[in-house]
Amino acid sequence: MKSLFFIFFFSLVTLAQITNQCVIDQKSGKPMLVGICDREAFKDTSFAWWYNSEYENYNLDKETLAHVNIDNEFHSITIVMGTWCSDSRREVPRFYKILDSLNFPSAKVKLIMVDRKKEAAGIDISPFNIELVPTMIFYNDGLEVGRIIETPKETLEKDLEGILVKK
Repeated sequence: MKSLFFIFFFSLVTLAQITNQCVIDQKSGKPMLVGICDREAFKDTSFAWWYNSEYENYNLDKETLAHVNIDNEFHSITIVMGTWCSDSRREVPRFYKILDSLNFPSAKVKLIMVDRKKEAAGIDISPFNIELVPTMIFYNDGLEVGRIIETPKETLEKDLEGILVKK
């Protein structure tokens, strides 16, 4: 019985997805994240310098955000980004600041990091149809309701308002 438990436990551990996987970017020689990640990954000094700067220095459009009511029960968000991408390094920290201001739970955000080929370390992201990063995909009750792709059309807040507020 003990050997059966050991085999089961070992299988779970070896098959589990590695979170916050860091590899070396072949083009720049610098670290980059790939696969499923969480915000803890941005605490690494390789990423904290740009993440913290963009997050702290971004001024929220509180007037627009006052019209946004993101329902924590039904909404979820998938972010696909590359730590090598300047648009991702600018927009994603700003977007997280917006989510924090709206008290949106981190558990409802799926963060997927891709390499320069837009591959995510063994994760099939083809269902997301990613062409440019970052791509923020918004879901309501499991159905996609909108995207912000690469850069906002107006601002992150106004684009978010356009996706979530029915006029």
